[in-house]
Amino acid sequence: MSTLQRPRDIPQILLSVLFLALMIIACLWIIQPFILGFAWAATIVIATWPVLLRLQRILFGRRSLAVLVMTLLLFLLFVIPIALLVNSVVDGSAPLIHDITSGTLELPDFAWLNSIPFVGAKLDQGWHSLLDMGGSAIMAKVRPYIGTTTTWFVGQAAHIGRFLLHCGLMLLFSALLYWQGEKVAFGIRYFATRLASKRGDAAVLLAGQAIRAVALGVVVTALTQAILGGIGLAITGVPYATLLTVVMIFSCLVQLGPLIVLIPSIIWLYWTGDTTWGTVLLVWSCVVGTMDNFIRPVLIRMGADLPMILILSGVIGGLVAFGMIGLFIGPVVLAVSWRLFDAWMHEVPPPTTDPDQVLEELQQFDMSIEKKE
Repeated sequence: MSTLQRPRDIPQILLSVLFLALMIIACLWIIQPFILGFAWAATIVIATWPVLLRLQRILFGRRSLAVLVMTLLLFLLFVIPIALLVNSVVDGSAPLIHDITSGTLELPDFAWLNSIPFVGAKLDQGWHSLLDMGGSAIMAKVRPYIGTTTTWFVGQAAHIGRFLLHCGLMLLFSALLYWQGEKVAFGIRYFATRLASKRGDAAVLLAGQAIRAVALGVVVTALTQAILGGIGLAITGVPYATLLTVVMIFSCLVQLGPLIVLIPSIIWLYWTGDTTWGTVLLVWSCVVGTMDNFIRPVLIRMGADLPMILILSGVIGGLVAFGMIGLFIGPVVLAVSWRLFDAWMHEVPPPTTDPDQVLEELQQFDMSIEKKE
């Protein structure tokens, strides 16, 4: 006895999908102001979760006390320094932008070139020849690009209110995630399992490893090097130490290291005759410049090893896409995607290294098909 199948109600299916899509879009629209703050908080909480558990054991097993201590630490380590850095960048860059945009910035004379032994006279003559041949014209052509670039960078730091809002949201979400971290993690794993069974659960775990690798192995190392380098600049009396520290943070995040700032500062100290502080900064720079070789492997070992080109692309792309918060979020997004893609690739055995063997097997397969036909 055959049973009649009920025909599919195509309009009902389309309207159901449309309704679900509208609900998802509406939810994303509502939570859009909180997405960056939550992503930042999730990155920090995943990276520092072992620290919370250790604090909880020290504080008599009280989760509330551990959450309070971690929130205060985040406030001291992130909100206050970032606010000071942003304000310093804006205040210190205002005169430079004014000179560039008003046209009063001219190429320097560099009279000290004459005092360089052996080659000083030639360098001074060549520089003044360049000025006589159109130094003002060079500045006139370069100035619009310098002004646009500088204004863009400072504009990223000028959104103090918005950035501090994200910092506040980061603190709030971090406290909530610290308090209910196990439940949130279980809920995310449950949802991933519902979508893709064990593969979805494994994807969540791999994402957590990638986040910890970026947060610990890249961001923490960069901030540690830049802050220690900035302390050295401030102690030795190098001017604009705060702005140079910001530059070091960028250079360390893009894997260029702090020496790109520290070496010119050492040269400047020696050139001004302050050999004592120059030697101190030289020794300090040797320590700061090489410490990533010891810190980064230890921290990355806690997460997952990632290609440096991935980190570089994430830092620059995140900065362009999301502003300063993108320095942290950009590498995390790319790292998570890379880990998931890499795990999916390695679900099958790799191909053989001998291409002739592959072609021979293909020919044998084709011949077997022809015989069957």
